[in-house]
Amino acid sequence: MTTTIFYFTGTGNCLKVARDLAKALDDTKITSISKVLNGEIDLSTDRIGIIYPVYMFGMPLIVSRFIKKLSLAKDKYIFAIATYGGMPGGSLGQTARELKAIGLKLSAGFGIAMPGNYTPLYGAIDKNKQKSMFVKETKRIVEIASIIREKKDAKIEENNFLTNAIFSGLIYKASSPKIPYMDKDFWSDDKCNSCGTCVKVCPVNNIKLFDKKPAWMHKCEQCFACLQWCPKEAIQYGKNTATRTRYHHPEIKLQDIIAGKV
Repeated sequence: MTTTIFYFTGTGNCLKVARDLAKALDDTKITSISKVLNGEIDLSTDRIGIIYPVYMFGMPLIVSRFIKKLSLAKDKYIFAIATYGGMPGGSLGQTARELKAIGLKLSAGFGIAMPGNYTPLYGAIDKNKQKSMFVKETKRIVEIASIIREKKDAKIEENNFLTNAIFSGLIYKASSPKIPYMDKDFWSDDKCNSCGTCVKVCPVNNIKLFDKKPAWMHKCEQCFACLQWCPKEAIQYGKNTATRTRYHHPEIKLQDIIAGKV
């Protein structure tokens, strides 16, 4: 059995999950959603996986656009994994509904807790806590792989109805249309040396350098790759990020992120 995993990532968490799952499944191809979204999408494998981080208790907008482009046989086995720092909310249920809208079925949906990266609210968690989460992720992958390997149906993992209705319903629906324009709060401080890393890591080419300083073009995904990967920690968001510790997965390298975009 062959598998293709499509992933979206800003910090590398989802790429790490994709790599671990690919290793457990064998004969698996890993593909960046950012890289294939505007081109041909190879869907010829037996199993299709979608791995993404939870944003505002729902799917990243780019993942929703990706799903709408899928053209698959109705009996194709599809699974999804949502990584989250707080809670999965109803993100996987959203994935199931969007697939159903185009005549497809989400056979299994799994949530995996990983270190969060929403620096406007908090800095990176303690390194020991990160390591503990990474150990749990490794164990969880073994469980998930055993289900996917046999193409089994599994419960779509979500929070309870009330939590989903409030967070993934009201909050996500109200906030998600604004996401592309939320980049107005990004700015670069005096540490910026015009290296262009922010331009290179942005998954949707939303950043350009003008007068040697980054400018955001209002098609943001809120992945915070620009802020997290800036080597000088010169990218800020709002008023409170300058003193907060950055995060990206320790086993994912800058070049891995750059290679995963168009």
